[in-house]
Formats: sequence, structure tokens, C-alpha cells
Amino acid sequence: MNALTQPTVAAIDRLDAALIDGLHEGFPLDEHPFAEIGARLGIGADEVIERLGRLLAEGVLTRFGPLYQIERAGGTYLLAAMAVPPARFDAVAAQVNGHAEVAHNYRREHALNMWFVVAAPSHEAVDACIAAIGAECGLPVHCFPKEREYHVELRLPAAHLFSEEPPWN
Repeated sequence: MNALTQPTVAAIDRLDAALIDGLHEGFPLDEHPFAEIGARLGIGADEVIERLGRLLAEGVLTRFGPLYQIERAGGTYLLAAMAVPPARFDAVAAQVNGHAEVAHNYRREHALNMWFVVAAPSHEAVDACIAAIGAECGLPVHCFPKEREYHVELRLPAAHLFSEEPPWN
């Protein structure tokens, strides 16, 4: 999903929910991780891959991949926002997304209606990307550097969709 699409409601079954919930526990570091995941669910690796592909295509999952702490790898990132005129939103989104340093962007109902994350090997590279985006779009880019880091883990169990019990019991 990107800033140009709207999410749709898609149906998931119990197996999809179990797959999603199981992935919250972590991805197996194994020679055949999809086979290991499938064995836990009683299905084959090919079905795991097919289900993940469908969940991504339908927008149930918006991303499947690792989350890196870029600073531990020697890089840096920055949250940025712009006030984009609605008539130019799609064109500006394409310009912003054209930068390899832009991890993702999204639309907000706010005066600053486009938000995006820039990740790069150095502060100088982030600054250069921000400057290039501002120059290309002809709009000011507002930067919000991280001041403090919080570790909050949020798990939203999908299996509760198929149970009368609330997930917190």
C-alpha cells in the first residue's frame, strides 16, 4: 500500500489468522523457514508463501520483512512531512517515492498531509535527500528528528476474530 491507495476490507480465515499471529512470535532463522512455519500450521511451505502473497495483495498485510535498527547498522533516518496541495498530491507522492532513501510515505488528514521516512547511511545523505525533495517539489519539507526512543511492542492478535473470547482474556 502506498499514499495513492486506500485500504480495502478483505476476509481472512482461521489459518490466515494463525499465520499472522505466529509471525508475531518471530521468523524462523532456518534453512527452510516457510516449511517450518507451515509445519506449525499443518500446511506446506508453498501454501504459506501463497497465503502471505494474497494477504499482501489484498492489503491485510502492508509489509512483510525485517525491521532494522538502522542506527545500529551505522545509518540514520528522519520523519518528514509536507503540506501538499490536494491537486498535486499524486504527482508529489511519485516524486517523493522516486528517492531510494524514502522508506514509505502516507497521507494524513492534517495541514501536513504527506508524511514520509527518509533512511540513509549518514545525516548528510538524509539532509541531501530532504533538500532534493524540497527543490523538486517546490514545497517546504518539515523535518522531525527522533529526540527519544521508546520500545513499545503492539500485538494485535488476529485469531480473536474467530472467538467469542476477547483477546485479552
